[in-house]
Amino acid sequence: MDLDPETDLHFTRHVAAPRSLVWECWTSEEHLPHFFVPKPHKVTSCKLDVRAGGACCTTFDVDGNIMENNGVYLEVIPNEKLVFTDTYTEGWKPTAEPFMTAFIILADAPDGGTTYTAIARHRNTDTAAQHKAMGFYDGWGTVVDQLEAYAQSLLAAK
Repeated sequence: MDLDPETDLHFTRHVAAPRSLVWECWTSEEHLPHFFVPKPHKVTSCKLDVRAGGACCTTFDVDGNIMENNGVYLEVIPNEKLVFTDTYTEGWKPTAEPFMTAFIILADAPDGGTTYTAIARHRNTDTAAQHKAMGFYDGWGTVVDQLEAYAQSLLAAK
């Protein structure tokens, strides 16, 4: 994938959990609320229809402010790649002010963990700069840390 340094924010990290479990966490309404926003913020609801064109909707409580994020999945390759956007909602209805398209790319790491790449692709440089200023790297990095801790708790419970 060609990344544009002006509009694409991205990073790659190691997650100490198997790729299949990381995928399960990203694609399950049961699991996603446990890691998807930096604590103390919360996911208060989510609707995931994990297929191209299926709903990818989450609602956050951020310091008492309710934020709805309604979108769709564009591409789903099980255990490998999730692409979702807020450009459309269910039924391919365009949104008034789309913000980004997200890519979550997973690969096996040599130690049994997961190589995790996150990409946030924006329509223009202003939106990318806004997302960066909002704390993309810290926020999405915290989400990966929370995902790893949550996945490890699931492994420990088995």
